[in-house]
Amino acid sequence: MTDLDKALAEIRRGTDEILVEEELVAKLKLGRPLKVKLGADPTAPDIHLGHTVILNKLRQFQELGHEVIFLIGDFTGMVGDPSGKNTTRPPLTKEQVLANAETYKTQVYKILDPTKTRIEFNSSWLGDLGAEGMLRLASQQTVARMLERDDFKKRYADGRAIAIHEFMYPLLQGHDSVALEADIELGGTDQKFNLLMGRELQKAAGQERQVVITMPLLVGLDGVKKMSKSANNYIGVADAPSEMFGKIMSISDEQMWDYYELLSFKPLEHIEALKAKIEAGANPRDAKIDLAKEIIARFHDEAAAEGAHNEFTQRFSKNQIPDEMPELSFDAGLPIANLLKEAELVKTTSEAMRMIKQGAVKIDGEKVEDAKLVPAAGTAVYQIGKRKFARITIG
Repeated sequence: MTDLDKALAEIRRGTDEILVEEELVAKLKLGRPLKVKLGADPTAPDIHLGHTVILNKLRQFQELGHEVIFLIGDFTGMVGDPSGKNTTRPPLTKEQVLANAETYKTQVYKILDPTKTRIEFNSSWLGDLGAEGMLRLASQQTVARMLERDDFKKRYADGRAIAIHEFMYPLLQGHDSVALEADIELGGTDQKFNLLMGRELQKAAGQERQVVITMPLLVGLDGVKKMSKSANNYIGVADAPSEMFGKIMSISDEQMWDYYELLSFKPLEHIEALKAKIEAGANPRDAKIDLAKEIIARFHDEAAAEGAHNEFTQRFSKNQIPDEMPELSFDAGLPIANLLKEAELVKTTSEAMRMIKQGAVKIDGEKVEDAKLVPAAGTAVYQIGKRKFARITIG
């Protein structure tokens, strides 16, 4: 296998689409560091593992010798990215954006090499466009073209409002690629329209078009929706080690392989070897432990990873949680007593309330004390006494 073949194999790992792969090969053959762009609007101060899927891909490009441009959308953040939204997103103030941007920089350096990362702010060029520049930019696309975008199309068909400034967002993101002369731009699958807009605007500007690489959206702890803070199914990179460990251990055995593919830095050969071991009878829990320790060590350190493992093992042993148990799913909003009855862990809600008062109800080993608790979205082990268990996903 040639160096080019190895580089392509690494770049393809975990990707959803590469548009256009032939162009990527041509760029890689140029023998120069390519400009690899990722734009992020600092709309929230915390980064979760879903965000790191793309950051991991950027790290791979760094290790292959290319230049990573982490673009902070301090200007576009005040517009509000409409991608995947069914309502107009409220824009942030400049102060909110800048405060979040500082937190972003600190967190991305847990993955990216600071010495190989170029931080840019798109207000540097978008702020100077002025009214004339905005009109010239807007003239490059039509309303019909914008309504090809899935989320805009759905909102228009349903009679939900689309603000005029939302049409500008893809154009502004595309103009970023022109300003940076990007060779490659990364984004989630929900960003495809915006990323392709960069190719169109670069062509209009007489530049070589960027290659677009889309990455899958990481499914959250509920096993259904994409990981997000709003769905409360996320693992934050700033979560405490023990919390991070418990959350990773709560994912299903099947979902674990998606996490390995998108989050692990282990070689593909190592992951295939793990799969072979499990097919031969090894316990999937051991592979999940390795994944949890790898991720915790990345965002904390090796000692924290070992400590979280030991704490989890002690709690696991103490509560004698079995490997096999019923796996159930329910909609969010069920009070704990109703949830336990629906899961057939108790016969009646009255029995559930009584068990809670007796301290016999636990969620992931933690005693439930509030009889009116409405469990949050996510996956956890629910336990009644010493013998009744169920792994329940709330979405």
